[in-house]
Amino acid sequence: MELIYEIGGTGRGLDLLPECDVEVTEMPESLKRNTMPGLAEVSETEISRHYTRLAGRSYGINNGFYPLGSCTMKYNPKVNEAASALPGFTMIHPLQSEKSIQGCLKVIKDLSDDLCEICGMDSFSLQPAAGAHGELTGLLLIKAYLREKGETNRTKIIVPDSAHGTNPASAVMSGFTVVNVPSGSDGCVDLEALKAAVGDDTAGLMLTNPNTVGLFDKNIKAVTDIVHDAGGLCYYDGANLNAIMGICRPGDMGFDVVHVNLHKTFSTPHGGGGPGSGPVGCKAFLSDHMPGGSADIDKDGNYIWKKASKSIGDMKGFHGNFLVAVKALSYILSLGRDGIVKTAQNAVLNANYMRVALKDTFDMAYDETCMHEFVMDLGSLKEETGCAAIDVAKGLLDMKMHPPTMYFPLIVHEALMAEPTETEPREMLDLAVENLKKLKEMAQKEPESLHSAPHDTCVGRPDEVKAARNPVVRFVRKED
Repeated sequence: MELIYEIGGTGRGLDLLPECDVEVTEMPESLKRNTMPGLAEVSETEISRHYTRLAGRSYGINNGFYPLGSCTMKYNPKVNEAASALPGFTMIHPLQSEKSIQGCLKVIKDLSDDLCEICGMDSFSLQPAAGAHGELTGLLLIKAYLREKGETNRTKIIVPDSAHGTNPASAVMSGFTVVNVPSGSDGCVDLEALKAAVGDDTAGLMLTNPNTVGLFDKNIKAVTDIVHDAGGLCYYDGANLNAIMGICRPGDMGFDVVHVNLHKTFSTPHGGGGPGSGPVGCKAFLSDHMPGGSADIDKDGNYIWKKASKSIGDMKGFHGNFLVAVKALSYILSLGRDGIVKTAQNAVLNANYMRVALKDTFDMAYDETCMHEFVMDLGSLKEETGCAAIDVAKGLLDMKMHPPTMYFPLIVHEALMAEPTETEPREMLDLAVENLKKLKEMAQKEPESLHSAPHDTCVGRPDEVKAARNPVVRFVRKED
């Protein structure tokens, strides 16, 4: 497909700018360009056609099944978009007086209170802009707290081998050393290995529960107790909160600080539809170190902005991605207390429905009741047919479905991790199961066809090694 720079022609354009309603000030000659910028010159018709074609080449939850494991690619209700587009939210400036943004401060306060209730925390900051950004924030809170106590000897963060890849990266960025602990045969944290790993140098533990193989750690309180007894703190990665929200709370499991993904659990746009948001919550003893600030109510009933007394500093400008917070609050208010619980229950139901329907077709990494996602192990299929997880994933694209997550978690070598979410009806789950069964049959009868899949997409199978080692990230005009 042509880039927009490759269509159009000299002198073409359109005028979509409204009439200027402020005083015009001429730019000094010294600041003006000597040459025209290299922008595309296209008509309105060409722009409309170009972006319509481009939209048709993308795939999202509105196009079809999108069971991307660990990412919770759930449907984004349009009422959330409508709420975030209200002029009272969009036509504001972060430097306005508190008096003029009372409604916006109420949104921040209400969402923070709701997240505290859902997660079992005492305070929340909406500043972090994404999940990994939330991880960094939470670890900096732990670091500030330990420094205040004079425990600078605590330099190690324990991370399970099934953790999200961002966990060890965030720990290193925060100045900690990562200690890896293995999973047991049940897919949960090996308690004896954890006991051997903790000590006087333990700063904390990073963990998500349910974990990345879709299992709720039955020993979770023992895990957090071991870390606390060693003097460390416990950090909860909220990537998998969709399975338990409203049912059980990280704070009650023994976690001291959490991040949640508004762009996963709370249905705000994900990926290219962003931006994201990774609010961080903590127990009261960490609250004085929170970044940015929080909305509160003064004695006269007015909403005000309060800074933490020992804040680690701003993690992002002003109040975070505010319109994402509006969408998340809209989602929570739409569902209500009972709806939040039902959402988690349906997510677990859908995942187990698919798992049971597929367990006689594909090996399950852990063949037991899962939470919101499950992991298929295609190792035996690869040995039998030569078709690997990537081949099945690419074949699913020809069936107009997005594939599950490939090769994650790393502890399952030929992994396909599927998360159907609560927003999919039974008919779609049945179709997905049927398609995956067809792909196994194709692997057994037509392996070469699957090796070259996809065949019916706008882009075939790229050379991923070449793309990684020699990326083309800049358009160069032929005349340049």
